Amino acid sequence: MMKEMMSNHDQALSNGTSAGIVGAEAERVSSSRISSLLASTDRDYLLSPSGNQVKVADLDGKIIGLYFSANWYPPCWNFNQVLVGIYNQLKNSSITGSSFEIVYISSDEDSDAFNTYHACMPWLAIPFSDLETKKALNRKFEIEGIPSLVILQPSDGDGATLHDGVELIYRYGVQAFPFTRQRLEQLEEEEKQKHENQTLTNLLTNHDRHYLLLGHQTPNQVPVASLVGKTIGLYFSAQWCIPCVNFTPRLISIYKKIKEQMLVGDQQQDGEDFEIVFVSSDRDRTSFEAYFSTMPWLALPFEDPNIKELVKHFDVKGIPCLVILGPDGKTVTRQGRNLINLYKENAYPFTDAKLELLEKKMDEEAKSLPRSVYHGGHRHELNLVSEGNGGGPFICCDCDEQGCGWAYQCLECGYEVHPKCVAAATGAVNT
Repeated sequence: MMKEMMSNHDQALSNGTSAGIVGAEAERVSSSRISSLLASTDRDYLLSPSGNQVKVADLDGKIIGLYFSANWYPPCWNFNQVLVGIYNQLKNSSITGSSFEIVYISSDEDSDAFNTYHACMPWLAIPFSDLETKKALNRKFEIEGIPSLVILQPSDGDGATLHDGVELIYRYGVQAFPFTRQRLEQLEEEEKQKHENQTLTNLLTNHDRHYLLLGHQTPNQVPVASLVGKTIGLYFSAQWCIPCVNFTPRLISIYKKIKEQMLVGDQQQDGEDFEIVFVSSDRDRTSFEAYFSTMPWLALPFEDPNIKELVKHFDVKGIPCLVILGPDGKTVTRQGRNLINLYKENAYPFTDAKLELLEKKMDEEAKSLPRSVYHGGHRHELNLVSEGNGGGPFICCDCDEQGCGWAYQCLECGYEVHPKCVAAATGAVNT
């Protein structure tokens, strides 16, 4: 047996194309690459959460996530909880457990903060005292914000480094592993197919539930099937979110006006062709019930499993968010909040055709607007701009809501407001 193994080895050496040679070379490259990144002239180890030293060489041949984070920043804590769950799933798997590791690169302000934060992590870390290595990694991977997760494949090559690990974890979870280009292309194709095949039923129901809630003290169960064929707004929101609490009254007002519009005119609709479904991110049932009690529409039950799936499916990165579904159950737009702010009830039914008409109308109305104004909320002169003339998407400095199209902009400091906010403000002087 030994002679046979030696013979095979000699054959591999002689032809130079064996997978064994390729694998050995890849391992050598991996070892050199990882050591140059994570070790230093006087340190060849990383720290476990308990403070034990783990050789950098032990990471050879593994997929590595470089996790740039800090104790002092709340979004890092939020992502950290998600990442711990994903890490534990991968490490507990007999298939993936030995092939993946994460290394924490700290931006903490002191060693106590580092130790406290690292104790919440099940992975390794570069010692807090090794400032030069941490700085070098931040420079090499051009880290501009935290949290950031850079994925390194075991060998160099096309696609060997991914910089958007945070987004991939939020978007795909454990399914993103092994984070190769081929795997991500596969997930994107699956996601595309899922969107093309989405229906209201498969979005809002599961094997245990086929209804939504209406009412508060003793909520009624409204069958999801009764909403099929209607335009639906999925409202991602939470009571703890100040922008959500500010936007909800505005959305309630617009919702009621859209309902009223459907009761008049030639269409003679029954007022039930538009509905909103609250998708809660509240942290406890009491907050959910208190917040939902202010709303006139439907809701998914608190902590329903579909909520996390909907957040992933529509790639919801911030709240409030209003996703609009057409009568066929397909996505019309994920920019419902912005459209409500811009066009109010006139945005309904949020289709491209309707928005094109509204944009043309806005352009016509802009012709009669003053080219510059003085606004009560700002000391400089404001100039009227459009997307094609120095403008673009913005956050109104008066009402703190999104805007696009036409705006009044300060050319000195970038202050921008909606034209309607200027018109509504007292003391605005036209020039």
